[in-house]
Amino acid sequence: MADVLFTNVRILDGTGANPYTGSVLVAGNRIRQVGRGAAAIRPAGAQVIDGAGATLMPGMCEAHTHFSWNDAATLAAIQTMPLEEHVLWCAKVAKKYLEAGWTSCVGAACAKPRLDVVIRNAINAGQIPGPRYLAASQEITVLGGLGDETLPHLPFPEFSFGVNVSGAEEMRKAVRLFLKYGVDSIKLNLSGDNFTPQSPAGTTWMTDAEVAAAMDEVRLRGKRGTAHARSAASVKQALRHGIDVIYHASYSDTETLDMLEAAKDRVFVAPGIAIIYAMLNEAEPWGVTRAIATDMGYQHEWEAALESLRAMHRRGVRILPGGDYGFAFTPHCNNARDLEFFVKYLGFTPMEAIRSATQYGGQIMMRGHELGTIHDGALADLLLVDGDPLANLAILRDPKRLLAVMKDGVFARAPEIAAQRRWERAA
Repeated sequence: MADVLFTNVRILDGTGANPYTGSVLVAGNRIRQVGRGAAAIRPAGAQVIDGAGATLMPGMCEAHTHFSWNDAATLAAIQTMPLEEHVLWCAKVAKKYLEAGWTSCVGAACAKPRLDVVIRNAINAGQIPGPRYLAASQEITVLGGLGDETLPHLPFPEFSFGVNVSGAEEMRKAVRLFLKYGVDSIKLNLSGDNFTPQSPAGTTWMTDAEVAAAMDEVRLRGKRGTAHARSAASVKQALRHGIDVIYHASYSDTETLDMLEAAKDRVFVAPGIAIIYAMLNEAEPWGVTRAIATDMGYQHEWEAALESLRAMHRRGVRILPGGDYGFAFTPHCNNARDLEFFVKYLGFTPMEAIRSATQYGGQIMMRGHELGTIHDGALADLLLVDGDPLANLAILRDPKRLLAVMKDGVFARAPEIAAQRRWERAA
């Protein structure tokens, strides 16, 4: 593999530091050298990419990924896709995420027991293209909670969207099974969701004994617990039991915020506000008008979520993009819109929004200093972007503006190379 030298680029390194003009040399799967200004880096035999002032930034991390959500409008329509088609779907979506600039993804639940594990293993083996991926379990829930799709006239638990448990020992058995399959994380549905009216977002469903049993097994295997937790009580429950990744966290009180702040060096929050926005504003083609969404509780949750997340951001809690893309009203690969929402609704600066997808992404992927920032020795996951994301975050969701995508030193999306080529600047 030839070395690659990016020259004449505007380096946005992902740490929150101001961008600077420079060059970046990639050797193998690592960044060998970063040069500032006009300092010459001239390795023999390297492929030279003249960026002509384009932005070079770290690849982004999607912190709440559902490859197996098949852009359907219901949980049942996701789960009932036949297994063979579902595997192919996941492989296709993984490739799309990588080409869209998401070089890392954190699985947040899959629709069938081993889908995430199979896709992760195939990516790692080089059988299919895709991001660095942490594989999740199915959602573990309780009877009547989010993910329980069983019907009284079809009493077959294997046809439920989530895995139903009752009591600590059933929880322990379910967690052990997923750990045997090789997942990186166990997903617990601690709260309800307005998507399921019988278990709305403000409710909390699992007992402490059930959560404790799950986390005992997770810690025993050195894995990670994640939680769907919209209610304040469920967020506090997640924190009490040492769960590291909290999805949604729409409702909070002072105690919740104090607990999150105390755990901010351990915990990540991926709120997924795009799904709430979409249900209120973009779901009418699927029969959910704004009035219906408001009746379902989404307007109340939207207002509560914005207040809660703004407070978390002020307190230094790490908030990351991603969440519930893969429904009909939040189709895959619109994920970068989260960064725009963070600025518009949560009080982030554009730089903070980019840092949430880059440096924090490396941290949630458990790759620390070697992933999510541009520096000597870092893993070579890079995006070459036509324009300045700090001036217009929307360019990160425009495929035409992603000039190149590199993962592990290899182009997933190669730049056009021609004599005297200069990237055209869009207004």
